[in-house]
Amino acid sequence: MYFDPMYFVFALPGLLLALYATFKTKTTFARYSRVASSYGMTGAQAAERLLSRAGISNVAIEPVSGFLSDHYDPISRKLRLSQGVYGSNSLAAVGVACHEAGHAIQHARGFAFMHVRTLLVPATSISSWLSYPILALGMILNSFGLIWAGIILFSASVLFALVTLPVEWDASARAKRLMVEADIVPSSEARDAGAVLNAAFLTYVAAAVSALLTLLYYLMRAGLLGGRRR
Repeated sequence: MYFDPMYFVFALPGLLLALYATFKTKTTFARYSRVASSYGMTGAQAAERLLSRAGISNVAIEPVSGFLSDHYDPISRKLRLSQGVYGSNSLAAVGVACHEAGHAIQHARGFAFMHVRTLLVPATSISSWLSYPILALGMILNSFGLIWAGIILFSASVLFALVTLPVEWDASARAKRLMVEADIVPSSEARDAGAVLNAAFLTYVAAAVSALLTLLYYLMRAGLLGGRRR
């Protein structure tokens, strides 16, 4: 009851993809961190220019500790760039900074998926924390009601992972286009500046795949997929 080898059958593809995505992101960032942009803009300057060109003046840009901890906070309207991005003029730094600026632009433009993801954050935080103990208790007690409750709670995490995909894809697409239009990098360097964004997107794909496969496992254990409940 406490160890189910079938769980690893479902979990393994997502885990392997996550490991590859993490490796690809780190190595790609390291590679293009050693290549300076021809125009010499730092990550902070690139983000500031994109926001300015979009007519956004109420978003603060500030440094934050951590490796690739870059993010946009729609609640406080702050764009936080990691130490390796904020003051660096590398193509990797510029690409990451423009991606995060892309999220701020999504917010300002009312991008639907961005709005949905923001609304899901508090519910997902609570439901993901509650789902595992409820599912475990349901399996131990062989309670279909508890298992079903856990599955419903876990589904919020799956929905969040799926909604995140178009949010991240759109932010990267905006960054790749706008960094050239705003003269942050020449068109000849845009592909390299966006390389780390392509790799980073795989981490979100891996999270979605892992969440979906885990949900399928729980559905199988509940007897809702592939036969009677065990």
